[in-house]
Amino acid sequence: MHPTRLAIVGLGNVGLRLLELLRLKRDTIRTRFERDLLVVGVCDSAASVHDAQGLDISTILDVKRSKQSIAHLPNARTNTTPAEWLAHLDIDIVVELTPTNLKTGEPGLSAIRTALARKLSVVTANKGPLVLAYSELATLARQNGVALLHSAAVTGGLPTLNIGTRDLAVTTIERVEGILNGTTNYILSRMAQGQAYDEALKHTQEIGMAEADPSLDVDGWDAANKLVIIANAVLRRPTTLKDVTVEGIRHITLDDIRDAQEHRQTIKLIASAERIGKDYNLTVRPTRLDQSHPLARLGAGMMGVIYETDINGTIFAAIQEDDPYPTAAAVLRDIVQIATQRA
Repeated sequence: MHPTRLAIVGLGNVGLRLLELLRLKRDTIRTRFERDLLVVGVCDSAASVHDAQGLDISTILDVKRSKQSIAHLPNARTNTTPAEWLAHLDIDIVVELTPTNLKTGEPGLSAIRTALARKLSVVTANKGPLVLAYSELATLARQNGVALLHSAAVTGGLPTLNIGTRDLAVTTIERVEGILNGTTNYILSRMAQGQAYDEALKHTQEIGMAEADPSLDVDGWDAANKLVIIANAVLRRPTTLKDVTVEGIRHITLDDIRDAQEHRQTIKLIASAERIGKDYNLTVRPTRLDQSHPLARLGAGMMGVIYETDINGTIFAAIQEDDPYPTAAAVLRDIVQIATQRA
């Protein structure tokens, strides 16, 4: 059995679900891939813990579920940043799952830089470092001969990036369009059922789908961040947020929804990259789609993407994702991919 040693940075919703999946799927991974994924280090916002022989996942989950920090575990270290902690660990893969910071990318950006510089492969679901420093991090990974996988950073469990980078590797992508933000799709879907915008937004906040400050979602910036990652990773176009024209859904009214319905149309927040000459026009905006359009049929809790290509036809994929498990499963998918490619 080949052990692969993991250090997990960030124990929020996705991090805890990942630990649950590592425990649940351990025998499956051993049987199918002859790999043993061994969690030797974990780090939350207050402390870090390391054991070269492997940490007990159940103990970590019990501590976090009781709303405590892992600082309460034996041999926990405090007063150290994730990057400092990673600088000397004997591990194979760093799993970076800290909260998204779109201003500085920290603490995830420094953690990823440290890992890649040490020639450690990285798996992340964190959009911040990818949006702010994609070219730098991809170059650093390439120069050091390690992997930087981030399929969970765009549309959670839906393999949007894998389809584009792997399955469409030799095609020319003429157009990408997608519903990349589940919160806005939930709001617009409820508005299509007759709820006003404010009421639909309040409901998404009550169920925990939207934050108290929903600006990133409803103003289109979350979808734009994901489009930036798609442009860099799939379209191989060096892209920042400045390259994307962004419009949110705050101004959409029930009258707009009803008018669209009268014309057999549906309003969705669409992220789009359309090839024009040798470049792409990148936009995020509310768009009227004919009701026969595949994305128009995606209801609350769903996300989807369409790739229009020159030789692979048109590919449509969608996901129903109501909790963090599919995102955690995408992180696990990336971990297994790296582990099985190791000698």
